[in-house]
Amino acid sequence: MAGHGIPRVSGSRATAGPIYEKELRKINDYRALVDTINVKMRRGEYTDEVLHLTTKLLEVNPEYYTVWNHRRRLLRSFFPEGSRSDVDDGGTPDDVSGFDAVRQYILDDLAFLLPLLRKFPKCYWIWNYRLWLLDEAILRLPLVAAHEIWQKELGLVGKMLSLDSRNFHGWGYRRKVVSTLEEISTGANPSSDSMTEAEFNYTTKMIQSNLSNFSAWHRRSKLIPRLLQKRNASHAERKSFLDQEFGLIQRALWADPDSNDQSLWFYHQYLISNFEPTANKDSILPELSAEDKLSYIHTQIADLQDMLEGAETCKWIYQRLLDLALMSRALHSDWQIPSSDLESWIASLTHLDPLRKGRWNDLRSQMDR
Repeated sequence: MAGHGIPRVSGSRATAGPIYEKELRKINDYRALVDTINVKMRRGEYTDEVLHLTTKLLEVNPEYYTVWNHRRRLLRSFFPEGSRSDVDDGGTPDDVSGFDAVRQYILDDLAFLLPLLRKFPKCYWIWNYRLWLLDEAILRLPLVAAHEIWQKELGLVGKMLSLDSRNFHGWGYRRKVVSTLEEISTGANPSSDSMTEAEFNYTTKMIQSNLSNFSAWHRRSKLIPRLLQKRNASHAERKSFLDQEFGLIQRALWADPDSNDQSLWFYHQYLISNFEPTANKDSILPELSAEDKLSYIHTQIADLQDMLEGAETCKWIYQRLLDLALMSRALHSDWQIPSSDLESWIASLTHLDPLRKGRWNDLRSQMDR
């Protein structure tokens, strides 16, 4: 359609030529850069110039894993011969200057990765290469220097989780960093303290800032057995600890009893698993008597029934009530839950979660045995 005798041209057609030419130049430049790097690497030209070229390419496309491998080979060619054992065994001043050079290469490359992580936070190749650099620090630097670099990495991952507290990639990376820091500390000083207590407190902090942090609850459940072992906790101390954890999760659940937040119910399930007839090696209370288990079960059932009022659409309450009822039966308790309650809970589950109807029918058959 024309206006005043002048044909209209769509914006896309009017600009397609310049945009296309610009994109084509980018593609050609990119291909030329790839070819240049590959040719130089085949020739064995391990120079700062090639390292700079890999930097340019990875800033554009960090998913190109072959270039990350090129970068590894380049850095290793720059590293002086030797390992940290040279210093541990009383190295010379020349050895020390060599370690300083390695340390600087590693620090510079770690700094290079930071903008890439902000721009491409889910690119596995960046994280894999970062861990490789950190591992090289352990391999090639004195333990004190390596520990310092890894300690800074813990601060970095802490900042990352403060921005995205439920990032399970970040939590997995933090576990790796903490585990390595403990290994380095033990190597440098066998009597050094474990980081378990500090990490447990960190999960408390992260949970208090966001109750729906599944990764924090999961990390907490994995830390508890080790924490109690490190504390050399007695039976009474373990019982007090379990009561405190039930208090924590109960407050979280009561904050929104109608919530279907799986992270909270996951942790609640972890806690009630201590009442299974057969004690687990990682139980909080491995020596809990059957009588005490039944006492806990009855208390939990009463609390959940109270929570059910006004939260009739939360399937997790019904599911947990049935879990506890099965535990009570497995412990050969004389106390019987009214069959009308059991049937009501199963009927509610079937209504709220019909896709798992077969599972709920199986539960019904278990209750009828």
